[in-house]
Amino acid sequence: MRVITKNPHETEALACRLASRLKGDEIIAFYGDLGAGKTTFTRGIAKYFHTKEDVSSPTYAIAHEYEGDRFKIYHFDMYRITSYEDLESTGFFDYIGKGLIIIEWSENVEQFLPEKIITVDIKKNSDEETQRIIDIEGIEI
Repeated sequence: MRVITKNPHETEALACRLASRLKGDEIIAFYGDLGAGKTTFTRGIAKYFHTKEDVSSPTYAIAHEYEGDRFKIYHFDMYRITSYEDLESTGFFDYIGKGLIIIEWSENVEQFLPEKIITVDIKKNSDEETQRIIDIEGIEI
């Protein structure tokens, strides 16, 4: 499914649509350049589940945990993760099945991810600064 959003508000609204279809044990793998909107999309998912914490990119922490009204959300940033050993050292595998897992920079670890995941590829529209081209696979919304 491909959607073009015009601004961050529309990107968050699309994330809410996706969130409405989640059970809480999924893995969402984000693809996209720096500033594409991965954290904005995550913020929309977290809003849908009424998290109290502010959503920010976990670049330096590697992972943030948010308490949703139905389940926990684990938000990973794999920018600095380059090997299986690096991924394992984050504790990533211990989180599978315990809540919703959201991964930024998943291209760095995609060969280690389970087969059944949701992918969200976000690209900036070169013609319009605030527009995003978002491709979603692995779930119908």
